[in-house]
Amino acid sequence: MATEPGILHWRDPAGDVGQLTDVADRILRSVGAVIDGKPEAIRTALAVLLTEGHLLIEDVPGVGKTMLAKALARSIDARVRRIQFTPDLLPGDVTGVSVYNQGTRDFEFRPGPVFANIVVGDEINRAEPKAQSALLECMEEHQVTVDGITYRLESPFMVIATQNPVEMEGTRPLPEAQRDRFTARISMGYPSPAAEFAMLESHGTADPLDDVVPVTSASEIVKMISLVRTVHVSDEVRQYIVELVGATRRHPEVSLGASPRAALHLIRTARAAAALDRRNFVLPDDVQALLVPVIAHRLLLQPEVALSGEPVIDITARLLTDIIARTPIPRPGSAPRPQQRRGR
Repeated sequence: MATEPGILHWRDPAGDVGQLTDVADRILRSVGAVIDGKPEAIRTALAVLLTEGHLLIEDVPGVGKTMLAKALARSIDARVRRIQFTPDLLPGDVTGVSVYNQGTRDFEFRPGPVFANIVVGDEINRAEPKAQSALLECMEEHQVTVDGITYRLESPFMVIATQNPVEMEGTRPLPEAQRDRFTARISMGYPSPAAEFAMLESHGTADPLDDVVPVTSASEIVKMISLVRTVHVSDEVRQYIVELVGATRRHPEVSLGASPRAALHLIRTARAAAALDRRNFVLPDDVQALLVPVIAHRLLLQPEVALSGEPVIDITARLLTDIIARTPIPRPGSAPRPQQRRGR
């Protein structure tokens, strides 16, 4: 396997990356049989799964947001639960509640739908903030605390949430803290005419989800997640990520730039993208391809920019594309060396 000279030089002699991509290809084909003409959205969703992150799918109704989430979930032989977010949803409906058992005269904990490997949250921005915030602890720490008792969640654990554009009636924007916990946000978009024609033929008489069968297991996904963490990232690429994320904080049209958590999510998904390309090292191209889905939803624009009439999702994509164009691509040996502490 060839490597980038000077910057990327690590090899995986066991060839485990090839085994990972074989399983990943089966998942991509399984989901692609349901979602026509959206290979990049499916690939990004799989990359997020392989980082044990969380995915936010935002778009107008009827373009396949929930279908993508369900198809990915059904392609894995794992525990899957679905939550329909509505204005009357309570936090206990998400995490679970303690119920008094008259027989034992004690309280028993009844787990909520977050106790699964993949949790599909449908229309998350139609719920009240208190219900949305019930996901914060489980998304960040993979645990739930109810009545002072902490319960660990299974691995892998992933939240796939769908939301409608905030301009639609009955929706409310997610708090900044919760948006920052989503590893990436993608939009489905309308299908091409050819893909829509094929959809009418294949989906018109039956539900394609009925034909989806698991192509891998939860234990296999755990192994793949561990392997992705070993993908090499050079100091130069790390510095490139730092410069890209830092540029979002200095941009004149941005009031709140990307957080350090965003940089961590970017390097993790870049590792997954490299592994999906049968590489055990990250290239700057991997980082560039993921900058918009990983960073855009975390940015807060200046008020005059947000109210310009252009969709926010388009503005943030344009800003990040401009940042990529203005940030020099790293060269061999360009990363700063860590300074050594002097002895006293």
